[in-house]
Amino acid sequence: MRRLLIRPRIRDGEAGVVVRVTAEEAGWELLNVEVRRLFRGETWTHETGRCEAALVLLGGRCDLTSDRGTWRGVGRRPNVFGGMPYALYLPRHTRFTLTATSGVLELAHCWVPADEDHPPRLVTPRDVEIEIRGGGNATRQINAIIPPGFGCQRIVAVEVYTPGGNWSSYPPHKHDTHTVDASGRIVEADLEEVYLYQFDRPSGFALQRIYTPDRSLDVAVAAHHNDIVLVPEGYHPVSAAYGYTCYYLNFLAGSAQSLANTEDPDHAWVKETWIAKDPRVPVVTHAMEAA
Repeated sequence: MRRLLIRPRIRDGEAGVVVRVTAEEAGWELLNVEVRRLFRGETWTHETGRCEAALVLLGGRCDLTSDRGTWRGVGRRPNVFGGMPYALYLPRHTRFTLTATSGVLELAHCWVPADEDHPPRLVTPRDVEIEIRGGGNATRQINAIIPPGFGCQRIVAVEVYTPGGNWSSYPPHKHDTHTVDASGRIVEADLEEVYLYQFDRPSGFALQRIYTPDRSLDVAVAAHHNDIVLVPEGYHPVSAAYGYTCYYLNFLAGSAQSLANTEDPDHAWVKETWIAKDPRVPVVTHAMEAA
C-alpha cells in the first residue's frame, strides 16, 4: 500500500532536516517538502535550480541573502502558536544563503518544478488574510500565505488552526481531477497536497481519513507533531484530538495555481447546520504582531 504518513527523521532539540518527502518518494510528479531546524548562527545554502520555492517560517528569525535580493530580520513568532507567518517566495535559478538569527529557527521548504519566472517576494503577516471557516465544531482558522492569484506558477500554501475536538477540511473535499465549466472556469483542480502537522502540546494528535469515491483508497492515519500526511487523491477530512490545538501547513501544486475542489455529496449537507462559530478561533491574529 502507498505510504501516506511520513515521520520525523530527528528529535526535538536536534538541528537538521526534521522531516522530508520528495515527489519521487511520494509517488507523484511535482511537490517536494521538508522542514529544517537551525540554531543561532547556523547557515543553509541552496540553489532552487529548475524549481520555484516557498519558505514558510514556522518559528524563529533569519536573514536571507541571494542573487535575487536580500531580506534581513525575517520572522517573529517563536512557534506557529505565537503569531502570524512570514514566508519567502523564490523563483527558479536562485542561489541563497539563509542564516538563523534566533536561538532556534524552524522553516518549511517547498519546491516545485516550474517553467515560468516570477519575482521573489517576502510575505509578511500584514499580507496574510485570515478566514474563519465552517461552524460549530467544524470551525477552523485559515491563513492564506500563498493563495490562488499569488505571483507564482504552481505553489499554493495555507496554514490551518483547528481547536481540539473540532473537524477541519470538512465537509470532505477532493481536488484530483482537472475540471472546467462551460465558461472555462476551473471547478476542480488536480492537486498534490501535503499536510504538515504541529500541536500546542507534545502529546497532541489528529486523525485524518483519505478516501476516494469508489473506496479504492480508504485509509485513516494518526498524525503527530512534525508528521507529514500525503494526499495524492480523494477526500481528506481531519479531526483534532480533544484538548489539543492542531496546526497544519498545506502545500499544494498541480494543474493550476488554485484551490478549486469538489465536496463529498454525502456530507455537504452539514453546512446547513452551521449556525455559530467556535469562539476559540482565531487562534493567532494580526494584533499579536504589534505586541
